[in-house]
Amino acid sequence: MATKSVTDASFQADVLDSDKPVLVDFWADWCGPCKMIAPALEEISDELEGQLTIAKMDIMENPDVPGAMGVQSIPLLVLFKDGKAVANKMGAAPKSQLKGWIESVL
Repeated sequence: MATKSVTDASFQADVLDSDKPVLVDFWADWCGPCKMIAPALEEISDELEGQLTIAKMDIMENPDVPGAMGVQSIPLLVLFKDGKAVANKMGAAPKSQLKGWIESVL
């Protein structure tokens, strides 16, 4: 299962109302570290299929949700469970660290 794009309009349904955990990657096209972690997030999405959804939100195209959440630096990964943000990780990291962090907070 590949990562899923979410927008300001779809955030409520895709993230907050999801019946399983959703990891949201707040990113932008001009962000080098965001591009570095993208392939790892795709792989983790496949490896953890059924356990969580990994979603990507472009903060330049969708300013409302990141603004409301106070996103000031990217990449920012935020894990949502039952409609609430329960953990976050800022900055790029190797795939093994990203996956380990995700599994530790699931």
